[in-house]
Parts: sequence; C-alpha cells; structure tokens
Amino acid sequence: MDSELAEVRTLEAESAALRSACKEPPALGGDAACVQKSFQEIYQSDSEGWESSKDLRSNLGHLESELLFLSTLTGISIRNYSRKTENLTGPEMTEKSIKKVLQKHRLSGTCRMIMFQLEFQILEVQNKENLSSAITDLNIIMEPTAYSELSEFVSRAEERRDVFLFFRSLHFFVEWCEYRNRTFKHFKEKYPEAVHLSEGASASSMQIQSTSQPRFEIVIIWRIQTDEEGKVLPKLDLLTKVPHQALELDKKGVVEMAAVSFRALLGVLGIEAALESLIKVLCTEYGGQSPP
Repeated sequence: MDSELAEVRTLEAESAALRSACKEPPALGGDAACVQKSFQEIYQSDSEGWESSKDLRSNLGHLESELLFLSTLTGISIRNYSRKTENLTGPEMTEKSIKKVLQKHRLSGTCRMIMFQLEFQILEVQNKENLSSAITDLNIIMEPTAYSELSEFVSRAEERRDVFLFFRSLHFFVEWCEYRNRTFKHFKEKYPEAVHLSEGASASSMQIQSTSQPRFEIVIIWRIQTDEEGKVLPKLDLLTKVPHQALELDKKGVVEMAAVSFRALLGVLGIEAALESLIKVLCTEYGGQSPP
C-alpha cells in the first residue's frame, strides 16, 4: 500500500507540473500563492478517502491517464521526481506555534527533444493564522542543444525562482523552434538552388541567394525571444549582402529600406508567405511558378 501511495503522489506531482505549462503566466507577486496552492494539492493527500486498495488503484489509473493526456498536449514528460522534507522548527518557534519546513524537490524530464533537470527548494512557514510558502532556490540544468536562445529564459526563470513560468515558456519555446525548423526545411526543399542553410535547419538563419546574380544575397535572422513575463515570440530580421557597385546605383534606397519593408511584409502576409515572396523577388525564375 505504501508503494502504491508513493506512486500516486509522484503522478500527482507530474500532473501538476504539466498543467502549469498550459496556463497563462501568473501575475507578478503571485508566485508564492501559486506555489502554496499547487503543492498543497499535491502533498496533502486525501488518502483517508481511499478505503481500499481498489480505490487506490482506480485513482492511480485515473492519474496515469491524465498524465498521458497532458504529456501529449504539452510535449512535456516528467521522467523522475523526488522530494525530501526538512523540519526547521526550533524550540522558540514551537512555543509560538510556528512551524517551518523546507522541501527539497528534484525532477527531470523532456520537452520533445530537449532534456532538463530542475532542483528547487520551497520554504513553508505556518502559524496560527496562515501558511506562507516561497521558492528559495532554483537550479535548472539543460542538456546541450543547438538553440542558443534557450539560455536566455532559463536564466530569467532561475533569477525569478519561477518553476511554473519555466514550464510554460519551455513548452511554447519548443513549439516555435519546431515551426522554424519545418519552415526552413520546407523552403530548402522547394527552392534548393536559392535557399541555403549553412548552419543547418535548427540554426536561426537562412540565406536566400539569387541564382542569376550570386553576389546578391539576403539573410533571414529568425530568433525566438522570451519577454519578462515569459511570453515566447518570434523575431525576424533581414540582412542584405549586395555588391558595392549595386549600392551606388540604388538611388531610391531600396536596399537600405529592405529590412523595414520586410517587417511590414511580415505584418501583412505572415512568416511563410513573406519568405516565399522574398525568394520569388530575388530569384526571378521562381516568380510565377514552382521550381522543377
């Protein structure tokens, strides 16, 4: 019975972590309340309601089904989870009916192709009137990946000690990375002579080179950024590589305004249609038809 109960609690912890990836980022200053509510739900088990091992197995099966659904929905899979509790209540606190407990959590898992490990501590202080809890330490370990932008929001999550924000940002970050990969591969396959991926599809840049004038080239820089609130957004910029002689002939400043025009094009057409338009403009042989 004890082993089954421990497995149920582990599954509950995994389910709570995955649910957090589907929610909107919490308001500033609300992390303590969020932590308190979530972890109380996980660890203050209502085991008294399980009158038999049959009830326990039924609850276990329900949690496993829920965990599978959430893993499929978010792409996040928790592989291992452990918790240690340390009682920090001293004699003076006991006299004042104050209880202080430090929980040390460790979990590891994957978000599609990215592996991660989290270690964090939660300090709970309870007196006669209320219970407060806060994350006092957070350490995030990421396996090496090709995504240089990953370290940006990981550092922010550690600095803010926000576990749930990390899961939400990671979920959407990976989704954007996969979309960028698919988009780059699509254009490379459709326009193999014009599109070049010198650093591979998982990199943040794509080169578009004129097939008739090889010295004319456009470089698309596609970064995936996370703002202060954990919202993940794409940022695309355009760079030009044009011979100096051509710049001198560009009296209307077309090349100079190319980056501004590209951002306007993104707002009107969207990412894929804007990129396709660029390729067809630079490579006139693709202007009205698909390549062979």
